[in-house]
Amino acid sequence: MAQDLSQEFDLEEIMREFGSHEPEEKKPHEEPPAEEPAEETVEVSSDFSATTIRMEAVVEETLEEEPQPEEVPEEEPEALPAEPEEPVVEIIPPVEVLEQPENIPAEETPAETPETPQTPEAPEAFTDKWEPEFEQPMGEYVPPQPIIFQPRSRLRELKRQLIAGPEKLYYELAEKGLGKLQAAIFLSALLVILSGLSTALYAMNMVDPSRMRLMVFFQIFVMLLSGLLGSAQMIDGLFAPFRKRFTLNTLLLITFLVCCVDAFFCLQQLRVPCCAVFSLQVTLSLCNAYQERMDRMGMLDTMRKATRLDGVAACPDYYEGAAGFLRKEGQVEDFMDNLDRPSTPQKVRDIYALVAFLVSAAIAAVAGVLGGSVSAFFQVWAVSLLAAAPASAFVIFSRPAAILQRRLHRLGTVICGWQGIVGLSGKAVFPLTHKDLFPGNMVKMNGVKFFGHRDPDEIVAYSTALMVAADSALAPLFTQVLDSRNGRHYDAQAFQAYEGGIGCQVRGEPVLAGSAQFLRQMGVEVPQNIQLADGVYVAVDGELCGLFAMTYGKSKSTVAGLTTLIAHKNLRPLVLSKEFSLNEQSLHARLGLKTKRFLFPQNPEELWQKEVPEEAPCLLLTTRDGLSPIAYGITGARALRLTWILGLIIHLIGGILGLGIMLTLVLLGSLHLLTPANLLLYHCIWLIPGILITEWTRTI
Repeated sequence: MAQDLSQEFDLEEIMREFGSHEPEEKKPHEEPPAEEPAEETVEVSSDFSATTIRMEAVVEETLEEEPQPEEVPEEEPEALPAEPEEPVVEIIPPVEVLEQPENIPAEETPAETPETPQTPEAPEAFTDKWEPEFEQPMGEYVPPQPIIFQPRSRLRELKRQLIAGPEKLYYELAEKGLGKLQAAIFLSALLVILSGLSTALYAMNMVDPSRMRLMVFFQIFVMLLSGLLGSAQMIDGLFAPFRKRFTLNTLLLITFLVCCVDAFFCLQQLRVPCCAVFSLQVTLSLCNAYQERMDRMGMLDTMRKATRLDGVAACPDYYEGAAGFLRKEGQVEDFMDNLDRPSTPQKVRDIYALVAFLVSAAIAAVAGVLGGSVSAFFQVWAVSLLAAAPASAFVIFSRPAAILQRRLHRLGTVICGWQGIVGLSGKAVFPLTHKDLFPGNMVKMNGVKFFGHRDPDEIVAYSTALMVAADSALAPLFTQVLDSRNGRHYDAQAFQAYEGGIGCQVRGEPVLAGSAQFLRQMGVEVPQNIQLADGVYVAVDGELCGLFAMTYGKSKSTVAGLTTLIAHKNLRPLVLSKEFSLNEQSLHARLGLKTKRFLFPQNPEELWQKEVPEEAPCLLLTTRDGLSPIAYGITGARALRLTWILGLIIHLIGGILGLGIMLTLVLLGSLHLLTPANLLLYHCIWLIPGILITEWTRTI
């Protein structure tokens, strides 16, 4: 029996049965050779199931992998009982089966193979099958996305915009420098002094008549030198009409040409020209160019050094009909789009310059008709042009803006042109948060005192849950104390806010927090000997359990910012702090400010939900955190607008009055009063209020 089992599982016998090699002799009990019933096998194989085909594939792989053994003479086996015929013996090698395509279609073979889980192949990049995650259609306008400057991922985008805009313009101006302008201003001022002294000597009859021609030559020479120093300004005035503007530099160019023609008649008549006034106008025109360049370089320098950019926009009808100045993300485009845009006062001054040119020409024409000479025409025209534009009119816009910008530059603030100046003016409120009033680590917890028999950790945990539910500014301090004691955090339910305190339920127990007066009003017994103004009293289940001593520091920059805010009549601070202990009395005690102008709304939650409209432009940009940069920017814009308007009015009055005096003298025939000394004195009189009013922006 053991021999039968060894023969049954003999590998060589099994290989022979599967047709690895033909037998040497035919056995009586063996089936005929495989060559004879090949055709019948093909017919039978067409009826095989999918299982038979799979067996053929397995057999084929086995035959390919295992080497065929050497042929050895087959031993005569003992007489064994005839084995039943198995369908496996009838299997044809897989090669012959695959040669019959009509019986086994090619398309059916994959369907009958065993299904195995296949991992989806990722489409190869940059092929026809690859699809990008985001595809932007060509030609479609995509509005600029707001820049968040706190994350480092957006800092590179901010720097790219700053380098392409403000930094590029800054270096262009830096290459021009300020040295040439400073030297030109110094030389022009020296010429004004020399021509003014000579004019004063002539007015006091201290010039010998024999030296009159030398006097006239000297005045004309000074005028030509002044024209040379101010050539850049006059060239700018020459091209201003091509930009659809008629500026004071254009009027200065026309004045220079008319004075040159008048100087020719002065040499013939030995009449002293009004060159001192022209030199004074050129000097202040150079000062205007210097102040404008300083102002622009200061703003560009502030922007190019920015690592963050916050903006202030106006929200109309924010509180009781007044606009509110709310913070938003700043955009570089808000600054660049308004950098070269002229303001409304500048447009009014340009219109006046054109009108003054026409009126002075008309007055000169009247003088020419009445005098009957060409020299009278040019004399009156030159004096009328000089009288129509007070010298300080050149700096009424640039000087106060430069003074303000020097202060804002230290705070990292820029105003977005005339649009920002107008938007920051008018009746408005400025919302203040607890972080604005007490920035950084100005609020500290000095100590804790516990009352009663409750567990101190439980009291701290209940107090922390109440502060977190109230979203109080003191919540981080209480959480820090709780974590230091390894306390447990609880959730508060049924939160309520009261006047002077807050309350909720923690684990089914009522918890109150506030001032001592608030707890007494709520029926909690508080000892009379406890007098702590800046303390947070906590009561659990109607019993005083804890007293947290708080200290509020005073920041100098915050106090300075609040002081400048309350100094303006139409601008009032609006306190939107969620701190329950913050009221008019406590704010006065902690900051030492008069709080009569502070507003404390009854429902601050409604104001918290108001947001700035998306289309609202930024009026102010700041590169630093804190209250002072924004406060000084708002008040500075208001002071600058008032200075520009008052300065424009004063100089319009001075110019119109000068033209009126000229017309009166022409009609009266008193041209002998049109002396260089009188005209210089007239300009000096109007120079005093013009310069003083530009100092207004220093008072913010």
